[in-house]
Amino acid sequence: MAESKTRLGVSAYAICVFILTIGSNGVRNLVGWWGFLAIALALTVWGAALFVRLKPERFRWYRLPSPLYWFLALAVLSIAWSQYRLESVLGVAAQLATTLLAVVLAFVLTWHEVLRTLGAALRWLIGVSLLFELGVSLLVRQPVRQSFLSGDLADNDSKLLLWSRDLLFSGGPIQGVVASSVLFGFIALLGLIVFVIQLRAGLVRSFAGWFWVCAALAAILLTRGATVWVALAAVLAALALALWARRLGPERRAPLYITGTALVVAAVSLVLFARDFVFGLLGKSGDMTGRLDTWRSVIELAEQRPWFGWGWVSYWAPWAEPFKSLDVKAGVTVMSAHNAWLDVWLQLGIVGVLAFAPIVVLTMWRAWFRAVDPPRRGFGVPRPYATSALWPFLVMVALLVQSLTESRLLIEGNWLLLILIAVKSRFDFQLPSLDTEPTKLPWRRVPIPRARGARGEPHRSFVRSEAEHTEPGALELPQSRIGR
Repeated sequence: MAESKTRLGVSAYAICVFILTIGSNGVRNLVGWWGFLAIALALTVWGAALFVRLKPERFRWYRLPSPLYWFLALAVLSIAWSQYRLESVLGVAAQLATTLLAVVLAFVLTWHEVLRTLGAALRWLIGVSLLFELGVSLLVRQPVRQSFLSGDLADNDSKLLLWSRDLLFSGGPIQGVVASSVLFGFIALLGLIVFVIQLRAGLVRSFAGWFWVCAALAAILLTRGATVWVALAAVLAALALALWARRLGPERRAPLYITGTALVVAAVSLVLFARDFVFGLLGKSGDMTGRLDTWRSVIELAEQRPWFGWGWVSYWAPWAEPFKSLDVKAGVTVMSAHNAWLDVWLQLGIVGVLAFAPIVVLTMWRAWFRAVDPPRRGFGVPRPYATSALWPFLVMVALLVQSLTESRLLIEGNWLLLILIAVKSRFDFQLPSLDTEPTKLPWRRVPIPRARGARGEPHRSFVRSEAEHTEPGALELPQSRIGR
């Protein structure tokens, strides 16, 4: 019973962390900046306590990915040459705290618990966002401003500062509680990935699974974001390649890698040489909503300090130079480079990019092989593939595509997911198989123990019934009990 309560508490903690980091804008709108900081501090302290109590005996700090240490060390050192030292101190502190939360989740949760708690958090964010937009359209019937703005922003009537534009019944774009159609669309994409995996693996009941898949699709349609559609196409292509790799086996994948390389080259060529046509199909302009101008300004500034950058800050500080006058859109100072890689170059220079790139590349590499390598136990024959092994790879593909038009990979929820997958795939590399999936059975098919042996163990007839019900459907049945 004590162990069950502990796992319940850990799961609740994980859901809170995912909601806080992925839905950070919504939390700030609900409780303000000071409330957000108080919750973040409380979760960080709680996480440190959980980590001390529950970390595995085999845990060693050196087992964390080395590039992560390089990147964080460079961010800390950049305070020394930063043009905005106070802001750099705050940015580095936020980066370290988010990294700590990711490490805690990676070590105290199993892979299945990560998937389950992430799915629960995404359901909350998508569900509350859709209800929020419905409430605004039915009850308020006019745009709603964000509540945590202060100073000049409080008097700015730019539509970029609206919490909701009251466009649900007009077909969107809606912004959800996170006050951004781009962010809400990406949350919906993450939800679609997780919900489909859970539904296909039998980790949730059919009705609930299909309901949330439809909700995520509706959110993607209503946010009308070009980046999300491109990321969805990339995720579908990645899924097709992963399933193909599973069919081919480890020894016959050369055609697959050639095909994958060709697809990447074709996608890059389309973006470079047919950008207007591609984005026109998605109802967007060829300059990607002004991002090209922002990128030019960022490149010009980064070239002034190409090797070590201007100092780490994560979110741009719009009151500090050079960010204050770098770029303005619709009367609002731009808060990021709208490209994670350009942002790293601007803040930490070429050296920072060389430290950051291995984090992404190695994590993608490990997530790929986790998705496609056949699970084994010892030297026996391969076991059936588990559907749940696919989700880290698909999430990484979505994160990587979004990093080309947004800088969210460097902060809050996206950084948390990146580091969580990077750390967990580094040390917890046992591959799941179909017979270890914690599937759910319809309640009518749940076996009822009616008699017990002398030691309180179920009779063998009941044990067989447990083993027979490890197919997709739904009660979590630990495999360690079978055959005792």
